[in-house]
Amino acid sequence: MNKQIFVNLPVKDLPRSKDFFAALGYSFNPQFTNELAACMVISENIFTMLLTEDFFKGFLNRPMSSAHESAQVINCLSCESREEVDATVAKALAAGGAPLREPQDMGFMYSHGFSDLDGHLWELVYMDPDATPPQA
Repeated sequence: MNKQIFVNLPVKDLPRSKDFFAALGYSFNPQFTNELAACMVISENIFTMLLTEDFFKGFLNRPMSSAHESAQVINCLSCESREEVDATVAKALAAGGAPLREPQDMGFMYSHGFSDLDGHLWELVYMDPDATPPQA
């Protein structure tokens, strides 16, 4: 059995968050989606569970932090090209996201990112299979 990952993120407005990520081209698995949570399909084995804040808090034994105020995680997704990186970031910004920073071009790797409506950080990266990363 292949391992799967389910990244759980709290959201203030579930329908609005679903619309945001649908604008980026993601779909939702209706089997695991209701008024409290939505299962966003990133790939065959990668999913993000968008959970209403109250539902998310039910899984915690500590306070929930605000992603707008502090950062603990950057969700990094690989892309098939630099163009896909830029196009996805452009879609995120058009849908109401905010830029994370300027694009980074390291020759062997290109990245750019955004924060979503709830302040969660997303990094998109393209690794050139023909380029050699610098040696440490």
